[in-house]
Amino acid sequence: IGNLHQIGELPHQSLWRLSKKYGPVMLLKLGRVPTVIVSSSETARQALKIHDLRCCSRPGLAGSKELSYNYLDIAFSPFDDYWKQIRKLSVQELFSAKQVHSIQPIKDEEVKKLIDSISQSASLKTPVNLNKTTLALTVSVVCRTAFGVSFEGTVLNSDRFNNLVREALEMLGSFSASDFIPYVGWIIDRFSGLQARREKSGRDLDVFYEQMFDLHKERKKDGSEDFVDLLLKLEKEEAVLGNHKLTRNHIKAILMNVLLAGIDTSAITMTWAMTELARNPRVMKKVQSEIRNQIGSKSVISLDDTEQLHYLKMVIKET
Repeated sequence: IGNLHQIGELPHQSLWRLSKKYGPVMLLKLGRVPTVIVSSSETARQALKIHDLRCCSRPGLAGSKELSYNYLDIAFSPFDDYWKQIRKLSVQELFSAKQVHSIQPIKDEEVKKLIDSISQSASLKTPVNLNKTTLALTVSVVCRTAFGVSFEGTVLNSDRFNNLVREALEMLGSFSASDFIPYVGWIIDRFSGLQARREKSGRDLDVFYEQMFDLHKERKKDGSEDFVDLLLKLEKEEAVLGNHKLTRNHIKAILMNVLLAGIDTSAITMTWAMTELARNPRVMKKVQSEIRNQIGSKSVISLDDTEQLHYLKMVIKET
């Protein structure tokens, strides 16, 4: 088992403690897998920037293989021409400055709904589940941005979808014995139930994608093209990206990244930012003072206003 017994339930804390004893670069044996751990900003810069081409491909793990349709997505695909092209496509269609600016009305509308909901809860003196609220916000923004339609009032807008995202993220981050102990690890995964959970998560996501495609086709009214339209058009044209002819599974794998990475990380960041502010009244007061001084009597904060909120930006970056 190598050093597996030294990892514990919180790997980041266990590795931090080991780095304090053995230094910023360690070689561990996780089962049969030799693993290099870097634990300082300088060593991380060496690995991820200076020697990026040698370190940029992620290891093939059971969870990511199942949910990415055998590594057809952006996050887990090996570094090759296919990865370069799908990354370029995603940057141009989702993350460019022009695209970010174009979706601002969507974000403004969804944030207003969130504020109205919180105000109503405050007037009724009912508690607000911040994690659930921020998750709902990011789901709405990401889905409207990427898919061009709102899932509100459909079978896709429910706790089932939130549970689907949570389970998929857990499967991506779970410890799988088959990843570290060849030949017999799969037996452990099967008897522990992990393999069945992983396969079910993959099937549930696949069903969701198909429902989303149907809803997208049903609700699409105007002629504007969104990210899903572009991918479906490329599939219909039998476009070739790298050495891959784009199929429905490629589209689903790419959308997995948009859903899981875009939704959960944003929701968690907002939740932790609010949690840390509540734990630090001095910082909370400073943020509130900056907003009141810069915004004044305006009832709504615009994107342009946030450019003046330097301290708030630092709070978000620190989170």
